[in-house]
Amino acid sequence: MRLVASLLFCVALVAPASGQQGRIIDEIAAIVDDDILLRSDVNGFVFNVMQQQQLQFSEELWFEALDNLISQKVLAAHARRDTTLEVLPEELTAMLDDRVAQMAGQIGGQAKLEELYGKTIAQIKSDLRPDFEDQILAERFQGIQLQKIKITPKEVERWFNAIPQDSLPTVPETVRLAHIVRFPDVTERARQSARAVLNTIRDSILVGGASFEDMARDFSQDPGSASSGGRYSDVRIDVFVPEFAAVATRTGAGEVSEVFETEYGLHILRVNSRRGDVIDLNQILIQFDSDQFDPTEAVDLLAAVRDSIVTGARTFGAMAKEYSEEQSSAVDGGRVTDPRTGDRNLVYDALGPLWKVNIAGLEVGDISEPGETQLLDSRNAYHIVQLLARVPEHRVSLATDYELIRSFALREKQAREMERWITKLREDVFVEVRAKPSGSVAGQAFSQ
Repeated sequence: MRLVASLLFCVALVAPASGQQGRIIDEIAAIVDDDILLRSDVNGFVFNVMQQQQLQFSEELWFEALDNLISQKVLAAHARRDTTLEVLPEELTAMLDDRVAQMAGQIGGQAKLEELYGKTIAQIKSDLRPDFEDQILAERFQGIQLQKIKITPKEVERWFNAIPQDSLPTVPETVRLAHIVRFPDVTERARQSARAVLNTIRDSILVGGASFEDMARDFSQDPGSASSGGRYSDVRIDVFVPEFAAVATRTGAGEVSEVFETEYGLHILRVNSRRGDVIDLNQILIQFDSDQFDPTEAVDLLAAVRDSIVTGARTFGAMAKEYSEEQSSAVDGGRVTDPRTGDRNLVYDALGPLWKVNIAGLEVGDISEPGETQLLDSRNAYHIVQLLARVPEHRVSLATDYELIRSFALREKQAREMERWITKLREDVFVEVRAKPSGSVAGQAFSQ
């Protein structure tokens, strides 16, 4: 497909231009069915592509963006004619809430968003609603067509054999793993040490007049917020773990909470504002000192679980679902996946050092003894690991990498078929292209 095809359904949202009195700052770029595309819509789309793909502006890029936006409008026009497709008001509202909250978070809150657009949040959502409805309809209409595109083993083989042999990439060593996780007990000494630190910080804020933000930057151990003064700007309350959400819900605006505990450590938080289930807050986290943890109970339980599996009394998957304290993998029988791609084939060299120690010397099917690990959220834990598969480094081949090759071949076939399909759909929808990129307007949009 085209350069920006992967962003076909992005809704272009950029700040309105200012300080341009006496200039033409917008015009109709195209008419699709009974809808219009403004040049500012295209400029906004191009701006998003340039940022995400690190590209320079060009007329070719601008026209590709226009073509993609026309395709979205064509799909939406056909989707509106399909009486089997429906967008529920509540899902459209939820999608708008998420997008506006994301926009507000990127620029420092809803007040700044309203100031930037010169509109209330309700007005911004009202303006965006038609585009979002078109987006959902177009995605569903396209999704139905995508599901119809299949690929046979013969087609996969032909696609692969067309690649020059000297161009085939080397696949690094990969492993498939499953694990059962237990967290070590937090000792009372560790809990008291963390509480003493956090109480001192809280007193400095409430009694000494210290800035919550400064204290968060200096002392908070939350990697996701410390550098921004502990700020979580206009996010849904349900993104937090239940204990944190409960305290945030009952803390009044402007108040600093008492010290409370979650699985990550001890916290205090200050609520800045709350609108329904969207909250703006700052927090400070003090983690428990892992050197003061007691792993005895976790290690003993993992050893007993391992014995049950090795003797055949229970399967690894069943024991993971019952005993693992890492919920994301427990529900899948302990299987470990790449969090970015969802792939179960993990590149060996990308594993952390503790993981490598735990699986060293294992044959396929073996289960490690209990060992220490560090999870993706940086928490220390203990686990037993089962080696499910190991594939040495090799040149990609149908024999060892069929599913990977099939996914690439199918993706290319889908792109080719979808381009032909959309071209055919355009024959039944009125499309008139009117505008071309303007250097001055494009330059203004890209310098905002």
